[in-house]
Amino acid sequence: MAEAADHARRAIARLRLIRTAQIGPVTYAQLITRFGSAEAALDAVPQLAARGGGKPPVLAPVALAERELALVARLGARHLFLDDPDYPALLAELDDAPPALIVRGQTDLLARLSIAMVGARNASAAACRFARQLAAELGREEVSVVSGLARGIDTAAHVGSIETGTIAVIAGGIDVVYPPENAALQERIASDGLLIAEQPPGTEPRARHFPYRNRIIAGLSLGTVVVEAAPKSGSLITARLAAELGREVMAVPGSPLDPRAQGCNGLIRDGATLVQSAADVLETVSPIDQRMVRTSRDGFRAPPPEDASDAERRDVCDLLGPVPVAIDELIRQSGHSPAIVQTVLLELELAGRLERHAGGRVALV
Repeated sequence: MAEAADHARRAIARLRLIRTAQIGPVTYAQLITRFGSAEAALDAVPQLAARGGGKPPVLAPVALAERELALVARLGARHLFLDDPDYPALLAELDDAPPALIVRGQTDLLARLSIAMVGARNASAAACRFARQLAAELGREEVSVVSGLARGIDTAAHVGSIETGTIAVIAGGIDVVYPPENAALQERIASDGLLIAEQPPGTEPRARHFPYRNRIIAGLSLGTVVVEAAPKSGSLITARLAAELGREVMAVPGSPLDPRAQGCNGLIRDGATLVQSAADVLETVSPIDQRMVRTSRDGFRAPPPEDASDAERRDVCDLLGPVPVAIDELIRQSGHSPAIVQTVLLELELAGRLERHAGGRVALV
């Protein structure tokens, strides 16, 4: 009884941090790493924001976190927090790893080698058939096939691997069906495979949510296979994210006469591995084994706090402006340690004065 109450208390504190405006994935991870627990981080937020020269964010209330926990449980799902032992290690490597996933289904699929499969929503019949076959072949090799439950290639990949192990990452809440025609498939994945959402229950998918979903798809997987994609498609964004993470990028070649093949052919031209079978995919990702991945965030061991002095704070702030700048550049030009610079940025963000941009860049707002 006491253990269950303690678990609930910790979950409520984590959710309060996660659902607080101005606390994104990077800030959450830094707070937990520094203070060792969500409870301690919540207590520290007002003082950190004051040092950043602004008002502290309004912390999400206890009641909101309690309602979300209860609703997720009623939906047959659960939260998987970043410092939980069964949080996927590959995903935890991301600087902006989701602080919490809401999962429904067979979480043991996260322990298997995972390959992402993405492609065009308006895919050709031939490409969809190939995606189904490739996903089925990978599944028979005990590979979890990860995709985004969109129309076209995503749907084909899930259908092909539903019997053997499929993971669907959706852009909205765990209880929101999108696209509507995949309602039955989404429900079956939640039963026989694994359904994953980052957004709270009830969240309708918006355009801004899909890049966040794509980073999870790429982050869960040792490699990403693009089956068919136009030159400026979301599938290529997922492939780019995978490449930035140091994961394998693979592509299925197509006819140069079909615009939907241009993205894949371009990836191959730029160095992606050409694949035509499950054997090609497995050869590309071996000798890497997902089970050998270890994350430095395991347990969130809190380092000794390193507060910035007023002079150090001024040095970092003087280098910031409205134009995004890389954090590594701030460290180099300020001459201060990474811990000091990150502390100043954390204070500014909690004060509402800093915005984080893609590629590890920051700017004043």
